[in-house]
Amino acid sequence: MAEVAEASTGGTDDGDRSVELGGYRQELKRTLGSFQVFAITFAFFGAGIVVMVSCARLVFAMSRDSRFPAHRLMRRVDPRTRTPIPATILIFVLGVVLMVVLPGAALLELITASTILPAITYGSTIVLYLAVRKRLDRRKGAFDLGRFELPVAISALVWTLVALFVLVAPREALVSVVIVGGLLLTGGLFFLGMLKFDRAALESEPGDVSAF
Repeated sequence: MAEVAEASTGGTDDGDRSVELGGYRQELKRTLGSFQVFAITFAFFGAGIVVMVSCARLVFAMSRDSRFPAHRLMRRVDPRTRTPIPATILIFVLGVVLMVVLPGAALLELITASTILPAITYGSTIVLYLAVRKRLDRRKGAFDLGRFELPVAISALVWTLVALFVLVAPREALVSVVIVGGLLLTGGLFFLGMLKFDRAALESEPGDVSAF
């Protein structure tokens, strides 16, 4: 009887330990889950801020050079904060409208397309640099990679092409590729319109014009 009682007590202790360990695991899962949600939320918030600031800067830069619709408004800079508030509000409103109007699947396709466009932009910049680098002025004391300049540029181009291939190769990326193609076509038509109706804006660089 004593042996049976001892064995029974040992089984109860093992059961208590299992329940306790199970509770620890559940608590750990909840903690890790909360941390993961926080990390994802923070990452999305950071990415949203970066995109909004970058796009606002592009709108301001094009407006400063009279190459964006409503450029007189969009190039205004607040004297106190010294930031292009109209351009920032425009990008913020566009982002909110897209999130509200587009369903989840369409919004996901648009987000995927937004990862393809930077790769194309960076690749185009590198190609342009390689094409004109011999005609660029060399300023004394300026940053210079020296003999590593060409290898670094070529490596960057190869990396960009690989990244672009990875983004567009999957069959699921077809819709995103079509979206990017449509955006590039729209940009090309806008450029042709500027070239025909406002060539002077494309041939001048009024970067120092006061925007206040």
